[in-house]
Amino acid sequence: MSHHGDAGGDEGGEEVVPVVQALARAGVPVLGHVGLTPQTASALGGYKLQGKDEETARRVLDGAMALERAGCWGVVLELVPAPLAKLVTERIAIPTIGIGAGADCDGQVLVFHDLVGLFSTFTPTFVKRYTEAGAAIKAAISRYAAEVRSGAFPAEGQSFRMKDEVLRRIYGG
Repeated sequence: MSHHGDAGGDEGGEEVVPVVQALARAGVPVLGHVGLTPQTASALGGYKLQGKDEETARRVLDGAMALERAGCWGVVLELVPAPLAKLVTERIAIPTIGIGAGADCDGQVLVFHDLVGLFSTFTPTFVKRYTEAGAAIKAAISRYAAEVRSGAFPAEGQSFRMKDEVLRRIYGG
């Protein structure tokens, strides 16, 4: 699986309504997620557009409406056609946040690693890379690791002191 998978539990529409309701009743803010979820990515064998046909488009719309009724404060629409994301955004009162869902969502999000070009092996088509930071970040991590191994980091300037008398008392018991 790629680095885009979420680490948490179930996501989606109607199938998670009881969990969302329980969390919302307990005062826990819940952000819903429809369209591509880790479950659909696994089941479909990759990152594929969701909601292209009538059945799956209805599932996305119905799922977003169910999540709103269950108490979500907003819904992520991931990898769905822009016209469907626009319809969902018009039909629900809570904010929609798009990732690969066109410009008509209330907000937008990208995976940070994609946005800065941290990985070069996989970039979804809906991602716009704003820089190629991967090489610079890898170089910085290599320098850090080398300095830790050699003892050059942390140096005196990155360490904190304490009074000798306090240290003596602690050593002395």
